[in-house]
Amino acid sequence: MNKNKFAQAPPMGWNSYDYYDTTVNEEQVKANADYMAAHLKEYGWEYVVVDIQWYAYDAGTQRDRFQYIPFGRVEIDEYSRLLPCPERFPSSVNGQGFKPLADYVHSLGLKFGIHIMRGIPRIAAHNHMKVLGTDKTANQIANPSNICWWNPDMYGLDVKASGAQEYYNSIFKLYAEWGVDFIKCDDICRLDMPSAEKEIEMLHNAIMACGRPMVLSLSPGPAHINKAWIYEKYANMWRITDDFWDHWPLLLNMFERCEVWQRHVYEGCYPDCDMLPLGYIGKGFGHERYTRFTKDEQITMMTLWCIFRSPLMLGAELTKLDDWTLSLITNKKVLRLLSHSEGARQIMRSKNQAIWLSVDTEEEAYYLALFNLSDETRKISVTPQELDLDSFSGFAWEELWTGESRMGLSNAFECELPVHGARLYKMSRRQI
Repeated sequence: MNKNKFAQAPPMGWNSYDYYDTTVNEEQVKANADYMAAHLKEYGWEYVVVDIQWYAYDAGTQRDRFQYIPFGRVEIDEYSRLLPCPERFPSSVNGQGFKPLADYVHSLGLKFGIHIMRGIPRIAAHNHMKVLGTDKTANQIANPSNICWWNPDMYGLDVKASGAQEYYNSIFKLYAEWGVDFIKCDDICRLDMPSAEKEIEMLHNAIMACGRPMVLSLSPGPAHINKAWIYEKYANMWRITDDFWDHWPLLLNMFERCEVWQRHVYEGCYPDCDMLPLGYIGKGFGHERYTRFTKDEQITMMTLWCIFRSPLMLGAELTKLDDWTLSLITNKKVLRLLSHSEGARQIMRSKNQAIWLSVDTEEEAYYLALFNLSDETRKISVTPQELDLDSFSGFAWEELWTGESRMGLSNAFECELPVHGARLYKMSRRQI
C-alpha cells in the first residue's frame, strides 16, 4: 500500500490535453483556472494540469505530419532539466520556471500539476550535460536503446547507473521549488520498457525526498493487473486504459476494465479510467468538436467513474462549457461517491446491462448503479438477494441525476433505461 496520503480521495481537476494537445499556453491555462475557481472549486474540482510538451518551442506547428516534432527545440537548464517554453509561458523567463503560474493557480485556492515523460531528454545525453547532485553526465545515465515508441523527446534511464536516482531527485527538487502538486508521468504505466517498473519506484523515491506532497499519476494504460502491487506501492493513480475518447465502444469496454480493477480502489490508490471527454475538445488536434457522446452516454460515463471512484479529469475547454455539461459535473450528490463511498463492486454484467453497488461511509445507505449497455431502451430489474439484502423494505430510494424518489419497495425493483443510459440510486434506510 502506498504510504503517502497525498490523495485521500480521487483527484478531480482539468488537464489541457483533450482540447489543446501540445499547444496550451499560459494565458489559456489561467483562463481555465479562473473558470474552475469561479464555477467548479466548491464541488471539489481543484487540480489544473499542464499536459505534454510544455517545454517545446514549435509544438503543434507541424500537426499535419507530427504530433511530436522529432528533435525539436526545447527549453532546458544546465542540469538537463526541461523548463517551460518562454514563448508560451512568458512568466517562466529568467529561470523562474512554472513558479509564477503555480503561484497564480494557488492564489485561486487550486492546485497545480504538470505532465512529464519518463527518462532524461535526448538532447541532454547528446550534449553530455550535467546532472545535479552527481558527477555523472546525462549520457552516462541514459540508455539509448530504451525509448518511447510514440514520443521522440527522451531516453529511458539506465536504472543501474550511479546518478540515475539523482537525476529524478533533481527534477523533483525543481518541481517542489515551483510549487507543483501533481505529476502525470507518461510512457511508464504500461511498462513498455523493462526499466519502467524500477523508474516508477525511482519517481516515488524522488517525491518522498523533495519535501513537497505531489500526487503521482502514471500513464498511459492499460496497466497490468498482475503488477497492481507496484502501482499501489508507489503511485496514487494509474491508467487502466490507453487514451480514452468519446466513442461508445471505448466506454463500453471500460466496464470490463473496471470489473478487473474493482478490488484495487482505496485511499491514496486509484485505478484511473482516464479523462472525461466532455464539452468542446480537439482543437489542438486540428478539429474542434463538441463531444460525440450523447447525454445519456455522458451520464453513464460519470456514473461509472464515480461509483468506481476513478479520478476525474476534465478535458474540455472550461470557458466554453454549456449549462447542461456544467450541471453534469457539479451534481454534489453524485460527486459524494468519490469521497464518501467504498467497496464498489459489480453485481452483474452481460452484453446488455451492468449493475454496480457501493456503500456510503458515513450514512446507512447504498448506491446502486444500473447501466443499459444495449442499443435499445431496456428495463432492468434487481432483487434484494442479488445485493445480499433480505428485503428492500425500509429503504427510501432517490435517483441522483433526476431527483426522482420511490418508497415502499420490498421484493424487487425495476426501471426503464434509455439506450446507453444509466440510473444511480441512493438507497437510504428510513429512520423509524
